[in-house]
Amino acid sequence: MRIGELSRRTGVATRLLRYYEEQDLLHPDRAGNGYRSYPESAVARVRQIRGLLDSGLTTEMIRAILPYLCVPGRLVPSPGNVPPGTAALLQEHIDRIQARIDCLARNRDRLAAYLAAVGPDGG
Repeated sequence: MRIGELSRRTGVATRLLRYYEEQDLLHPDRAGNGYRSYPESAVARVRQIRGLLDSGLTTEMIRAILPYLCVPGRLVPSPGNVPPGTAALLQEHIDRIQARIDCLARNRDRLAAYLAAVGPDGG
């Protein structure tokens, strides 16, 4: 399929699909006329990339772990075989997510305490 059809089927703009290719996340074939040609499996791959980006992973992290994701949500090979550099990248990301969660929880608690102090009707 051509890039326009992949864009329509995934809801991802063609410029982003080209960017994913530049980032070595997608690997289309090239037709004799130079047009990109994507296999049917590219639809699932693009959705997987979007999901990983939406979870906050960078394209660098995605590029590192994508070879281990044969189907969305399943790691191959086993997690024990993930290279240390990839594991370190993921651990750093987990730590950043946890820091954001902690900050959000503190802010939620402060807002709840303020609301409790002023009462439900604002005072």
